[in-house]
Amino acid sequence: MPDFKNPQQEPGAERRLLLVFLLTFVVLLIFQPLLKKYLPQAPTPPPQNQPGSAQPASVSPAPAVAASAPSAVAAVKTVTRQGSAETETVIENDLYRITFTNRGAQVKSWILKKFDNEAQNGLLDLVNPVAAPKFGYPLSLWTYDESLRNRLNSALYVASGEGHLTAPAQITFEYADQDLVVRKTFHFDHTYALNVETSVFHEGAEIFAAPAWPAGFGDELSPASYAAARIDYHNDASTERTALVFPSYVSRLAVKSISGDKTIKGPFEWAGTGDQYFTAIFIPNDPNAAAMVTLHKSMEVPAKPGSNETAKVDVLGAAVGNLHGPTTGRMYVGPKELAVLDAVSVPTIKNDNPDLRGIVDFGWWGILARPLFLWLKWTYNHIVHNWGWAIVIQTLIITVALLPLRITQMKSMLKMQRIAPQIKSIQEKYKKYSLRDPRKAAMNEEISSLYKKEGVNPAGGCLPMLIQFPFLIAYYRMLGVALDLRHAHWLWVTDLSARDPYFLLPILMVVSMFAMQRMTPQAGMDPAQQKMMTWMMPLMMGFIFFNLQAGLNLYYAETNLISIAQQAVMNRTKLGREMREMIEKRARKKDK
Repeated sequence: MPDFKNPQQEPGAERRLLLVFLLTFVVLLIFQPLLKKYLPQAPTPPPQNQPGSAQPASVSPAPAVAASAPSAVAAVKTVTRQGSAETETVIENDLYRITFTNRGAQVKSWILKKFDNEAQNGLLDLVNPVAAPKFGYPLSLWTYDESLRNRLNSALYVASGEGHLTAPAQITFEYADQDLVVRKTFHFDHTYALNVETSVFHEGAEIFAAPAWPAGFGDELSPASYAAARIDYHNDASTERTALVFPSYVSRLAVKSISGDKTIKGPFEWAGTGDQYFTAIFIPNDPNAAAMVTLHKSMEVPAKPGSNETAKVDVLGAAVGNLHGPTTGRMYVGPKELAVLDAVSVPTIKNDNPDLRGIVDFGWWGILARPLFLWLKWTYNHIVHNWGWAIVIQTLIITVALLPLRITQMKSMLKMQRIAPQIKSIQEKYKKYSLRDPRKAAMNEEISSLYKKEGVNPAGGCLPMLIQFPFLIAYYRMLGVALDLRHAHWLWVTDLSARDPYFLLPILMVVSMFAMQRMTPQAGMDPAQQKMMTWMMPLMMGFIFFNLQAGLNLYYAETNLISIAQQAVMNRTKLGREMREMIEKRARKKDK
């Protein structure tokens, strides 16, 4: 089966994009002499081991599980408590509507009221309709004994309430038979977080039975969306830190690095699973005693909507619980929205972020991408209530702020043009020596002395282009993880985080880059070379950006349009006229 990868969230995508940019830049540099030559001159699985010993900061414990160990043991011998028929209970607040079934005391539906599912023309249900029936529903219990696990998740529990409940609310599910006693309690408030308490006694002994989110999410509707799944956890003791989220470390395990039913021991402040935009995170009250079991299954789904062809996809899940007693803690199920995640407090082991902000993966460029997004959101909230126009305003400010660098670039190019004959003379003097000849080093020393004497920075002409790269990478990453830009409309674009449906923005980007290349004087190139570069650069960048996010293409195309206006003005200044005259004079000499 083919391997499907999510174009927005594929691990290392921003690094490869940066590498493409750098390789393009290198190719453009080394291509100039070729043009002159060939063109006319013009962790461990057993749960019994003790977890780490780091001490957590004090937190307010959730209410203790009602049944103590002695009473539970007695209950095993004397009490049978089971439901007589399958019933449902709905918990609702302004953010979600959760439907429990007493069969397994698990969730059948978890609808988020503020998010739509365009593929299904309705509100988003986080329960995966295909994977959950196969691999388990949210808040089911996971144990190492598969037969016991099946019993726990198929038994008919007795619920403390039925029908419709409005948060704040609490519901308790209980089950007991000859050798099994189970109690699950959930408390809901007005946020996306809920309190979770579970305990399981089997044959009189308390066992590890962890609450689970076992089967992905309901917005995973294509092979590429399944590829965006991750296991995330915050563990100060971790040696598997794969992503830096300033200023804290977060461990992220991609699909191919996750083995099914593997135990990762704490301490950790939070752990769970998520996809591109949504997450289910467990926050244990006792980080030291916590353990997470990673769940990894495979199944077949349609390769494309409505297609008979199927593709194999990986379904991720996680179960988090206390290794040595009842599980008590909280759980966050909802969007990867920065403002919401920042408001969720977590117990801290060290001096670290006491919230869930690290769940949003801005990648290597988080130090720039996160502030860039916060600035963009401020623009959206306070200036113009449209994400597309917010990008337009932000791009305008960034491009104008970089204008001094463009002026510096032109000055550097002009100085390079002035000393070009002297550099050529030095090169001719040492042409007879091979590159390995020690006397060749004297040529570099002479050129460096000339640069220093004339105040020339050889890299000055490349600086504006290099400065743009971090902004492009940061925008690319921001558009891939910022939930606010999911399904954000702008003019004809229906989703700024996806590709332009009509490819108008990539075409505009290529055309504007072509115009900018023609207007910008190229130091060290005659007209024939400049003509070749004028076509090569836009086409290469168009190939790279053709399927990237519409928001990124909007940023780049607008940057080019503003740069065209800036270059038009600069070409009419004394500096611009002098540069063009010098280039034209050199071209006339070569034609003679």
